[in-house]
Amino acid sequence: MACSSCGTGGCGTKKDGKVGGCRNNGTCGTGGCNKMNVFDWLSNMDLPTQQKFDIVELRFKGGRKDFFRNSNYLDLTTGDYVVVDAGGGYHIGEVALQGELVRLQMLKKKVKATDDIKGIYRIASEKDMEKFHDAQHREMTTLFRTRQIIEELQLKMKLSDIEYQADNTKATFYYSADERVDFRELIKLLAAEFKIRVEMRQISLRQEAARLGGIGSCGRELCCSTWMTDFKSVSTAAARYQNLSLNPAKLSGQCGRLKCCLNYELETYLDALVDIPKVEKPLQTENGEAHLQKTDIFKKILWFSYDTESTWFPLPASKVKLYLALNEQGKLAPALSNDGEDKKTPTFANNDLQGEDKKKRPHQKDQKRDDITKKMVNKARGTNTRSNSPHVNKNTPPQQAHREKNNDKGNDKNNDKGNNHKKK
Repeated sequence: MACSSCGTGGCGTKKDGKVGGCRNNGTCGTGGCNKMNVFDWLSNMDLPTQQKFDIVELRFKGGRKDFFRNSNYLDLTTGDYVVVDAGGGYHIGEVALQGELVRLQMLKKKVKATDDIKGIYRIASEKDMEKFHDAQHREMTTLFRTRQIIEELQLKMKLSDIEYQADNTKATFYYSADERVDFRELIKLLAAEFKIRVEMRQISLRQEAARLGGIGSCGRELCCSTWMTDFKSVSTAAARYQNLSLNPAKLSGQCGRLKCCLNYELETYLDALVDIPKVEKPLQTENGEAHLQKTDIFKKILWFSYDTESTWFPLPASKVKLYLALNEQGKLAPALSNDGEDKKTPTFANNDLQGEDKKKRPHQKDQKRDDITKKMVNKARGTNTRSNSPHVNKNTPPQQAHREKNNDKGNDKNNDKGNNHKKK
């Protein structure tokens, strides 16, 4: 499959049985060709062939990865398609990582380099790839037909994806279910209809979302589909520490579970909460009880208010600790006010934008716009700012004022004619 974002002709295209594209040993040169790319930062370190680590990491459908032994010491490049042993058949995978970095990946995933690791047969040829594509074309039709059979058998399970083996003799069915499902009858029907060996594999809802993919509420592709390989437990306590509203619709991802990104900034919030005092009861002040309304964790400011007022009074965390200590001693804290040190004016994110907007707006343009507006108003009222005629009254309508001007001009002409006649 060619990559439209790569400017080198597609990292998956093959010419003369070899992979085209950038042929970068680390990863795709554009960084967007494959799912869950891994940058091989040891690719420039040349090692002797005999000492080179002979285990390779391969990528399969849905971002699934596994380790295989390159016992024949084939000259492989990241992105090559190879034929591997699949237990009773063969499968085709894509080279994702090789070299010394694979050893580190195995240590991270606690996989031992024993003889149980399956081997690589050869580099995939054109005939192998054609047969592999034919098997992939059967996946969608098999998925629809299998869902119909599940509805007929009334099984409480959700079938999400199917992966055919490259030799077209085996298929893996990925499903999710809340309870244990007896699918023995289902396996018999599928094996008889599609003439294949059937393997049923149950996955969690997070793994299902990772295989299907999608766009999150942030506008980016799902983290589980792009770079996450393991899932950590997420609790509602992470949302409480970050002062997020406990709204399931906003906190849940496409898998129906709490979003994994709630854990990303949790440690930063926990470090900032060390200096924030715990206010478990209202502050006892001279004006009465002050209740906590809001906490700005990073600015270390707490807002309090009285029951009889709607005004919020900001207090720094250090002063709140002092007031709490006074309450523990049985003393009243001073009355809260917005004067002096406690006065904190809230800053909005668009204050800077408004300031820049005023800077870019010169006063000359504003004055010119005001002059044009005044002229339009005067024209609508029928007044002429340049006319100094005493005969025109500002309160007269425009048409009447125009007639009076014409009459004045006619009278002036007649008077001039009479004066000239008398002179003759």
